Amino acid sequence: MNKNTVLAWSFVVALGGFLFGFDTAVISGAEKAVQQFWSLTEFQHGLTMAIALIGTVVGAAMGAYPSDRLGRKTTLFLVAALYFFSAIGTAFAQDWNTFIIFRFLGGIGVGVSSVTAPIYISEISPAKSRGKLVGLFQFNVVFGILVAYISNYFIGQTGDESWRWMLGVQALPALIFFILIFFVPESPRWLLLHRNKREEANAIMQKVSGEDAEREIQQILENQQEGKVKGESRLFSKANRFPVILAVLFAVFNQVSGINAIIYYAPRVFEMAGLGGQSSLLSTVGIGIVNFVFTLIAINFIDKVGRRKLMFIGSFGLIASLSLVAYAFFSGNTEGIAVTIYLMFFIAFFAFSQGAVIWVFISEIFPNEVRAKGQTLGSLTHWVMAAIITFFFPALTELLGGGYTFMIFAGFMVLQLIYVWKLMPETKGKSLENMSDTMPLH
Repeated sequence: MNKNTVLAWSFVVALGGFLFGFDTAVISGAEKAVQQFWSLTEFQHGLTMAIALIGTVVGAAMGAYPSDRLGRKTTLFLVAALYFFSAIGTAFAQDWNTFIIFRFLGGIGVGVSSVTAPIYISEISPAKSRGKLVGLFQFNVVFGILVAYISNYFIGQTGDESWRWMLGVQALPALIFFILIFFVPESPRWLLLHRNKREEANAIMQKVSGEDAEREIQQILENQQEGKVKGESRLFSKANRFPVILAVLFAVFNQVSGINAIIYYAPRVFEMAGLGGQSSLLSTVGIGIVNFVFTLIAINFIDKVGRRKLMFIGSFGLIASLSLVAYAFFSGNTEGIAVTIYLMFFIAFFAFSQGAVIWVFISEIFPNEVRAKGQTLGSLTHWVMAAIITFFFPALTELLGGGYTFMIFAGFMVLQLIYVWKLMPETKGKSLENMSDTMPLH
């Protein structure tokens, strides 16, 4: 196996994650300026913040179709184009309606990317390093978030319309991503199962698995036939009941931790805790750095200790850190850096567990025939929950206050701990074709 070749392909495709993260976080620095620039009502402001996530829901819902029909590689070209035109369109928008449309298109790119990129990487990765390679996608997501925060901090000091530069600068990495996709091959599993191109698939698999390529191709074809007998070719079948349950619950817990509310509204949360405007932006950069560092640590552990152990550690940490944030708001002790430190602990534990594991786990647990549909289901659930929480977070904090809001998030993490303990199987080191062995209700 040429490890460097597979790593290079994975890294290029994972750049879709960088654009995903950048697009997700960049609006946090621009949201107040955009609200003031067009004198938006509270409803319009909420829609401005949520519209990209609504687009992401649409993109996630349709992600399986182009991935299966057009191929993983062609779909990634479409994703890059959506990111590019979204960045240009929002930067030059002359009215709010145009701004909304282009933010929506960027959201579609994020949604499709969250389906296609993890699938592609999982399908070209050897079992023993699949967690680390798929984890590159999440690593690039948080790297994109960090770069967006740093970019916002510096660009935010350049003038009243600095928000246009904040949003427009994404066009450059989107263009680079588009060009680099030309240098990666199509997924061998897609070529084999959706186009019956065995020779082409074998040539790519040789670079992935070397002498084991022919044996793996035979195993893929045998697994396809077995899946048809068991009914695995339909996503919502008795055979796929357990992976469907796992994916939906995992995606729900990812968002009810409150992660996207914090990513999207980080400066506002820090201002609620008593920090000034520039200090809030700087603290947000600190959050991005913690997210980046602990994701890097996690992807180096995910194939060694496994997905389930990371989730156990993370769940305990999330419960503790969210409870501390809630206590700070309840007690009124929000002056100084206490809330900032607690939120950094939250981000650290999230990055080490949910953040690193979600795209790896969901891309692994479904049979080949329905992997794109299963990834779509997981991504769609994830983004529907993200849109709901992002849309209602300002109203929730206004109605209940910071204490009760973060206590609710902590309560959901207790439920996540039970999910990991009772339901979540370990998937490390297993080939995609043997993954059904981990499904006790299969």
